[in-house]
Amino acid sequence: MKILVIGNGGREHALAWKLIQSPRVEKVYVAPGNAGTAYEHGLENIPITAISELIDFARKENVAYTVVGPEAPLADGVVDAFHSAGLKIFGPTRNAAQLEISKRFAKDFMRRHNIPTASYSTFTDAEAAHQYIEQHGTPIVIKASGLAAGKGVFVAYTPEEAHSAVDQILITKHFGEAGSEVIIEAFVQGTEVSFIVMCDGQHVLPLATSQDHKRLNDGDSGPNTGGMGAYSPTPFITPGLHAQIMREIIYPTVQGMAKEGVQYCGFLYAGLIISPENQINVLEFNCRMGDPETQPILMRLKSDFSMLIEHALDSTLDQTETEWDRRTALCVVLAADGYPDNPRKGDIIEGLPELMAKQHNTDDFHIFHSGTALNGNNDQQELITAGGRILCVTALGDSLKLAQQHAYEHAEQIHFNNAHMRHDIGYHGIDFIHKV
Repeated sequence: MKILVIGNGGREHALAWKLIQSPRVEKVYVAPGNAGTAYEHGLENIPITAISELIDFARKENVAYTVVGPEAPLADGVVDAFHSAGLKIFGPTRNAAQLEISKRFAKDFMRRHNIPTASYSTFTDAEAAHQYIEQHGTPIVIKASGLAAGKGVFVAYTPEEAHSAVDQILITKHFGEAGSEVIIEAFVQGTEVSFIVMCDGQHVLPLATSQDHKRLNDGDSGPNTGGMGAYSPTPFITPGLHAQIMREIIYPTVQGMAKEGVQYCGFLYAGLIISPENQINVLEFNCRMGDPETQPILMRLKSDFSMLIEHALDSTLDQTETEWDRRTALCVVLAADGYPDNPRKGDIIEGLPELMAKQHNTDDFHIFHSGTALNGNNDQQELITAGGRILCVTALGDSLKLAQQHAYEHAEQIHFNNAHMRHDIGYHGIDFIHKV
C-alpha cells in the first residue's frame, strides 16, 4: 500500500522512515519533504502543501491513508477536509486540535476536567498583564496563547524578563497572531518530561517515554527553541508514575473531549513537569508527535508502525500493543547560526553524505533531516541548510551514556557555517541514574 505523510521536518522524516520499513508498505510520499526524505529509499517528495491538492493527490495515487506531522495543517483543518472527501487520515480534527491551537482553550479545558496544571490568568491587554506581574512577582511563566512553533514560552526569573516577554508577545507581536493573547501562569519547580500516546477516539496506546531539551544552550540556558535534543526512555517516569499519568492526565483528557462532543483520534503529546514529591502538572498539550522526541522514540519501536496507525484508524488500539528495543536512543540537533530568531540559510553541509551512506549498513544510528535542501542540478547537487534546526543525529546505545556518546561521535563529523548544538543532551537522565 501507499501512505502519505504531510510535513517537511525531522519528525516527518522519522515518521516516513519508520512507515516504509513495513513489508506491507510499497511507497511513502512526503509532502513537501526535505533533502533527507528525497534521499531515503522508498520515500518520494511531493512538492504540494495546499489541502485541496493533497486530497487530489491522495485520490489519484490511491493512498491507503495519510499521516499529519506538524501542527499548522491541523489548525488549517486538513483532517476535516480529508474526512469530508471520504479519505482516511490520522490526526485530530480542528476542534480536537484546539488543545494545541489555543493555550487558553487547553488551560480552560484542564480546569473543567480537573486535570492538574499550574494556576493561570489570560490577557489581551498589555497593561493589565504588567499589573498582574507586579502583583504576583517572579519567577513566572509567560506564553503566547497561539501556535508559535514551540518558541512562544518565556520562563521569567526577574520582573524585567517578565515585562519584556509580555511586550514581545502583545506589543511588538514577535509571534504574530499567536500573540494576540497571553497566558501568565505560576512557575512550577520540577523535571520536564514528554508523554506521547496514540488515540483512536475511544482507546489509548502509550508510546515510549522521552525527555526533550528546549533551551538553546548547555545547562538549559538561553532562549526556548523547538527542541535541541531528546532521548528515550527517560528514567524519571517509573512504572508507578506512568500509571499515574495515564490515570490523572491522559484518560481524563480523551474522555473529557468525548464528553464535549469531540472524538480525539491522533497523536496526543503531554508536556509534563514532575515535582520532587511526584506531583504531576501539564505544561502543554500538542496534538502531534514531538520534534525531536519522535526520532529517538521511533528508533526504538520494533512494532510495525503502519499497523499501529491502521488500528488507530479502525478504533481497535485496544487490540494491539507495542514492542520496543531495550536500548536507549538519543538525538542531537544541529541548528543554524542565528537560531531560533534569525537562522542563517544556504550554507553547504559537509561530512553528511559519508554518514548517510554509512547508516544504510547499520541499524544503530540514523540522521534525520529537518531544515535541509538540495542545491544545484541533478549531476552535482549539494546539501545546504534551509531552516532553523537542520539535522537530528539519532543513535542507540546499551545505556543512556553510551547512546549519548554514539550520537555525538556522529554529530561531530558534520560541519556547516557556525553550526550550533548542545553538548549535554541527556545529562538530566545521566545525573538521575547516578544518584539512584
